[in-house]
Amino acid sequence: QVQLVESGGGLVQAGGSLRLSCAASGSIFRINYMAWFRQAPGKQREFVASSGGSTNYADSAKGRFTISRDNAKNTVYLQMNSLKPEDTAVYYCNAEILTAIGTRSRYWGQGTHVTVSS
Repeated sequence: QVQLVESGGGLVQAGGSLRLSCAASGSIFRINYMAWFRQAPGKQREFVASSGGSTNYADSAKGRFTISRDNAKNTVYLQMNSLKPEDTAVYYCNAEILTAIGTRSRYWGQGTHVTVSS
């Protein structure tokens, strides 16, 4: 099977930075797409950024967040700068993966908490 494991969350002051990581492991043939979503308390999960054929960002992330991938390590990163209290959320990694047995599915990580204090 496939697992996504996030790390890098924590508590940071407004204006600070954090770097999230998400490593995929298991029976992976190819990763088509990796992305970050987030869910703030009492709100729906929302898209943050993605890296596939192209790189895309939510308006709230543009200019402050950068998504990058290390394909050799099956890992995606999210560099978050100029953090704001409204960035406080659980951040989830998402990936579309083609497994070694030919199945293609989307997978989610368990989430990592980011808290930005004012």
